[in-house]
Amino acid sequence: MAVLTGKAAVVTGGSRGIGRAVVLRLARDGADVVFNYARSAEAADEVVREAGKAGGNVTAVQSDLAGPGAAEELLATAEHRLGGLDILVNNAATHTDVVPLAQTTEADFDRVMAVNAKSVFLAVRYAARHMRDGGRIVNISTLNTVFPAPGNAPYAASKGALEQLTLVASRELGARGITVNAVSPGATDTDLLNANNEPEKVAMAVAMTSLGRLGRPEDVADVVAFLAGPDGRWLTGQNIRANGGVL
Repeated sequence: MAVLTGKAAVVTGGSRGIGRAVVLRLARDGADVVFNYARSAEAADEVVREAGKAGGNVTAVQSDLAGPGAAEELLATAEHRLGGLDILVNNAATHTDVVPLAQTTEADFDRVMAVNAKSVFLAVRYAARHMRDGGRIVNISTLNTVFPAPGNAPYAASKGALEQLTLVASRELGARGITVNAVSPGATDTDLLNANNEPEKVAMAVAMTSLGRLGRPEDVADVVAFLAGPDGRWLTGQNIRANGGVL
């Protein structure tokens, strides 16, 4: 039997990149999965089809987590469809253009914080109220919180908030057997990485990585699946730096 059979999972931002790999991995492990996407129904439908070919039960829901109440509405919809909530993976993220702090607009800051920090807070708060005992929360952070890069102030700040929320929630929810952890990928071959970095910077990231390549979304999904599964039961309040040896 697959290790997550009977478990109800929600993944935010599951139509591409790391989120897509997480959805497919959790479904392969037997979980029933609901994920959201902000814009591309075509990409979301392809994830559902791919999971279905392997026998997975996956549902896509359109939701822009920057909107008021969107995170809680997504979780409530998913809980209703799945009959409960056992696993929450907060993966959805957005990014500004890579520009100096002095040129960053307030509107850019507000949107990044709304998606990357506030929606995570609301989702974790919902889970604190509704998740079944023994559940798993995994928040996707970034190497940039300890390896700061010029031009990334809103993004790094939002992920720093996510990491602190992870620590506090792990203390508050531990008595119910709910684990709360973060995973911080290094440079991973995703649309987000390639859209916000020049090829020279990507090549530099590869050169700095001990294993000599970009991460693949599946590399990160495997770590998430470990934390979400039974073997992750004794880890909470941790930040797993899945970066191929950059640090």
